[in-house]
Amino acid sequence: MAGRRGGTSTLVAALVVIGWLAVGGVTGPYAGKLGDVATNDNASFLPAEAEATRGQDLAAEFVDRQTTPALVVYARTTGITDADRQRVATDAARFARVPGVVAPLPPSVPSQDGQALQVVVPIDEAAGERVGEVVDELRAIAGGDRDGLTVDVAGPAGLLADLIEVFGAIDGPLLLVTLSVVLLILLIVYRSPVLWIFPLLAAGMSYALASVFVYLLAGHDVIKLNGQAQGILTVLVFGAGTDYALLLIARYREELHRHAPLWDAMRAAWRGAAPAIIASGGTVIVSLLCLLLSSLNSNRALGPVAAIGIAATLLVMLTFLPALLVLGGRWAFWPRRPAVDQADPQTEHGLWSRIAGLVARRARVVWLATAAGLAVLTIGLTQLGITTLGQTDLFTQRTDSVAGQDVIARHYPAGTGSPATIFTSQQTARQVAEMARRVPGVAAVRPVTERSQTGPSDPNAPPQVVDGRVQFEATLADPPDSDGAERTIRDLREAVHGVPGSDAVVGGFTAINVDISDASARDRNVIIPVVLLVIAVILALLLRALLAPLLLIATVVLSFLATLGLCALIFRHLLDYPGVDQSFPLFAFVFLVALGIDYNIFLMSRVREESVHRGTRPGVLTGLAVTGGVITSAGIVLAATFSALAVLPLVVLVELGVAVAVGVLLDTIVVRSLLVPALSYDIGPRIWWPSRLGRTDREASDAR
Repeated sequence: MAGRRGGTSTLVAALVVIGWLAVGGVTGPYAGKLGDVATNDNASFLPAEAEATRGQDLAAEFVDRQTTPALVVYARTTGITDADRQRVATDAARFARVPGVVAPLPPSVPSQDGQALQVVVPIDEAAGERVGEVVDELRAIAGGDRDGLTVDVAGPAGLLADLIEVFGAIDGPLLLVTLSVVLLILLIVYRSPVLWIFPLLAAGMSYALASVFVYLLAGHDVIKLNGQAQGILTVLVFGAGTDYALLLIARYREELHRHAPLWDAMRAAWRGAAPAIIASGGTVIVSLLCLLLSSLNSNRALGPVAAIGIAATLLVMLTFLPALLVLGGRWAFWPRRPAVDQADPQTEHGLWSRIAGLVARRARVVWLATAAGLAVLTIGLTQLGITTLGQTDLFTQRTDSVAGQDVIARHYPAGTGSPATIFTSQQTARQVAEMARRVPGVAAVRPVTERSQTGPSDPNAPPQVVDGRVQFEATLADPPDSDGAERTIRDLREAVHGVPGSDAVVGGFTAINVDISDASARDRNVIIPVVLLVIAVILALLLRALLAPLLLIATVVLSFLATLGLCALIFRHLLDYPGVDQSFPLFAFVFLVALGIDYNIFLMSRVREESVHRGTRPGVLTGLAVTGGVITSAGIVLAATFSALAVLPLVVLVELGVAVAVGVLLDTIVVRSLLVPALSYDIGPRIWWPSRLGRTDREASDAR
């Protein structure tokens, strides 16, 4: 009978594996195609009600085709020569013939110091992601620096082209680095030449499955996918997937000591580990879906994309991985094959048993000391510096667009080429223009005329009127992506809005950044409390208690604040970054709290399981001892995978990768290993209030 059941279980496992391999054969190719459906135009992520969005809509009415300017800047410190002017004229004629460029081009603009010439090259916005190819061709025509003349392609189109090039590395280098990191850590953790194959194969299957859903949804405009979300999807699936695999494999190893039939061992392991894995994944999914409450389309895009990744990972890790492990048998653990010896799982965890002993002896001292240490780290929050990263601060390396922006800032009003746009009624046009000129930080204001769209500005030409509105362009004194320019936009809006009957609207590149900044602040205030409430509800249902979830959330929030404080010091004093982007606190919170609570779920679900049989305080010690190694390994894997974001030369993603890595390590090494167990041990059975477990445990303790 046992042999027949074993044969049946092997057949079922084989069919499951074959079925998943067939799915992988279909979905695998989509893992390399996500870049085809990604968009990286920040303007399209603005909320519909934002003033900059209204500005874009109005701008479209004033032109036949909307354009994104590339600024080709030529500079010579000794002064521009006649030969330089001839070269610029020749290049401009060739620029005009590039497909995607809207011709004719306006004349080149000399700097007042005579050391630079600037050519504005309008690129049709209909080119979409092809703007990168157009800019590449412009750079090829302009050539490199020569005989003391520097040449750079900057402006919004140059920046977008550089971003597209950065995100193009996601499908290749980022995936390769992530796989290498996971493989290395699995080899160290398992010290087996075979076992690492199973979680890595399952994680790859998870990524392929997630990719096909994201590809189809993004391709049909159901969700938006950008390079940032694509990069996070890669590291999240491999990191979380490996975490879930480590937890299931560790429990399976325990059960192999108790059950001879592989199927019985896997069934027991699945029943023991699956609730915690499902609760963990569910917490992350729901937390990520809270991003749908964001007013920014870019945030709303990340939520579903990452949630799809976690959902696919849960499905694969709870079906495909168990079947692989059953087929692998005990030999997969070679050279440390688990024997059926009914061994207490604590006997295999000497280090963590000693840590559990420390918690038992000095519980109050341990949790007070660790909480105080985390509180001290929060002092670093004073140096976090939430800001809108300027173009020159956006990349970790010096790109052509960054170099060009520096040249423009030295020789021109820094906002040249990316003016603010002002739309107002025809009747109030003169008043609005005068008010705009008075705003500090505005270098010049000119009306948009019929002729000045494609040629030189004619000061005698009347402004173009569309549906009773006119348009002005305001050149800013500061770089368009700087804090100074954003302050100017806010002042400009206040000034022109104050003109009675103007119905003025201020848009443009800098206005987009301002509205994104305001929306980010609103999102933090709305989404963070909702995420905390959702996690509290999930924990209360899982642990069937109220006090424990509140304490766990408090520890994770403390860990989050300590992480931000420590990261602020790292960013400012080690990496020399000027600050963090507006989106950073929200993204860091969602990932750190959702992923950080995972490890508390893994720990406390096992503690509760052991408390039913042993009592709360012994249950805490047993739960810590048996989960310590696997949870720490899982934390190291997740930290390492997010660290892989550092291969992308983008400050925003490097900061997020560092923050998640630091936060996860704090959670696994300090919060989950010391703070939570010591606090739970000190509180004792009351930790389960108001559930029956807390009452019966106290009654049993009183009876003893």
